[in-house]
Amino acid sequence: MCGIVGYTGTDGAAAILVNGLSKLEYRGYDSAGVALERPDGSGLEVVRRVGKVVMLRQALAAAGEVDEAGTAVPGCATCGIGHTRWATHGRPTEENAHPHTSCDGRIAIVHNGIIENFAELREELVARGHVFKSETDTEVLAHLLEEAYYGRGGKPGSHDLVSALRQACEYLVGAYGVAAVCEDEPGVIAVARKDSPIVIGCCEQGSYVASDAIAIMDATRDVVVLEDGVFARLTPQGATFTNAAGEAVEPPVTHIDWSADAAEKGGYPDFMLKEIYEQPRVVRDTLAGRLAGGALAIDELGLTLEELNLIDRVYVIACGTSYHAGLVAKNLIEGWARIPCEVEAASEFRYRNPIITTSTLVVAVSQSGETADTLAAIRDARIKGAKVFGITNVVGSPVARESDGVIYTKANKEVAVASTKSFIGQVVSLTLLAMLLGQVKGRLSQAQVRLLFRELGDTAQQIQRILDQQRPAIHDAALACKDASSALFVGRGMGAAISYEGALKLKEVSYLHAEAYAAGEMKHGPIALIEPGFPVIAVATKSPTYDKTVSNLKECEARGASLIVVATEGDKDIRAIADHVIYVPAVRDAFSPITATVPLQLLAREVALLRGCDVDQPRNLAKSVTVE
Repeated sequence: MCGIVGYTGTDGAAAILVNGLSKLEYRGYDSAGVALERPDGSGLEVVRRVGKVVMLRQALAAAGEVDEAGTAVPGCATCGIGHTRWATHGRPTEENAHPHTSCDGRIAIVHNGIIENFAELREELVARGHVFKSETDTEVLAHLLEEAYYGRGGKPGSHDLVSALRQACEYLVGAYGVAAVCEDEPGVIAVARKDSPIVIGCCEQGSYVASDAIAIMDATRDVVVLEDGVFARLTPQGATFTNAAGEAVEPPVTHIDWSADAAEKGGYPDFMLKEIYEQPRVVRDTLAGRLAGGALAIDELGLTLEELNLIDRVYVIACGTSYHAGLVAKNLIEGWARIPCEVEAASEFRYRNPIITTSTLVVAVSQSGETADTLAAIRDARIKGAKVFGITNVVGSPVARESDGVIYTKANKEVAVASTKSFIGQVVSLTLLAMLLGQVKGRLSQAQVRLLFRELGDTAQQIQRILDQQRPAIHDAALACKDASSALFVGRGMGAAISYEGALKLKEVSYLHAEAYAAGEMKHGPIALIEPGFPVIAVATKSPTYDKTVSNLKECEARGASLIVVATEGDKDIRAIADHVIYVPAVRDAFSPITATVPLQLLAREVALLRGCDVDQPRNLAKSVTVE
């Protein structure tokens, strides 16, 4: 997920672009850039910088496009496009930052989304003589647009930017929101969209395009939400729209009456709910480009397949929510790769003397990438000769820099303190790592990897189904918990791992005490807590241990517990003992943590709201723990 802003009009473009990109920085902040039409008509000026938007603002001040405060200066450019990036293809470098240009630099584009067939397109373009300057998927579109505009192989070009963009998009497979400028059409911005958000607004000062309305709300609250397959031509006088056949269309105008704060939340009442609803996208983005030729491709790993094959022990080190993601990974790594795997709290790992050799892989999981205990554990492991692999949500974070390789979870900026979408991103990333280890160890065939990968991708749609269908059942279950003083979460196998995460979420946001146990441990102490009306939240999806879990729940029912059960769709028998049932789609047991987590996140939020708590900023907690 990246941020796009474009402007053409009578005001200073650079100042408008930087201001808009600052508001979109939640969509990506590993690099930023702009392409501006030089006022003297001498072509395009592209300015890009690694890091946050403030670095770009400083560069534009040095170039004389804005002053030190980011305000427009006399004689500056009045048309341009800008971008803030979250890396998907290619490292966070200035070369990979947007905008990207055609071979001769006369066309520049910014892009949000993923071009799935970029490798094939790049190969074809190189064969036709195009020279690539970046590792990104986006750059192929700049070259396709160049061919469509100027022509190739004796075939004349359209010499019309919107028409050329329409032709170029015909070659693309994937998702895109695109804005393009060309030095031969001053003051014109061409825009296209497929499965990636784009809004367009116009006012007396000119025309605007952005990935999110919050970037242009200062100028106008009347916007067109561009539909898939619709193309826009922006000029200082306004915008016109055409369909894929080039026919004029008149899309409806939407008036935004949200406050700026609500706009940033995308219309959701709080960031926690917004981020829960972003989880289908997190799954898709984290998986994008990870399967090539029937085999998994994790180029960022920093280890060869031969080195991976030598790994004989894995430690997953993490804190809090990330630790629970590690519990899921342990089951998968041992099950698929048959490698011993231990999950350790980073704060404990660093103060003992674990068995580490040069064939040990230490996987450090951290949402922020700056957790103090996890960083210290990484450093100790490296000193002892281990290979270190990071899983984090923040590009360029300390965990990423100090690891041999890294998978970015593609959750993008997470504002709510209680981690939701980052956890799902971590689980998906760790699942990919487990599959890769199984692949290199010869325990999983290519056919099995393809099947698992497809089913893993299907969880995005399954999460959406839960969000669409289960909110009423979750609200009813929350009513049974809101006045309790304590709650118990139970499950077996994968259900146990998710129970720990469910209990943590409830504690974090509702301040209701909660504990989690493997259901088989009930008779060893926890069952003493149960009295009539005591909430027991169980993960009892269909699995090899389903019957055992149900037996444990019957013991709770016999003692008067209020049973809330996360169960598999179609399981009608569970209603005989449960007071509340929240259904999730049937999935392979290995992927049940992804789907079963979602109702527990929603339940924690609902209980917190019923108890009058701030779900985005729980007391005593911070988003990242940077001190021991």
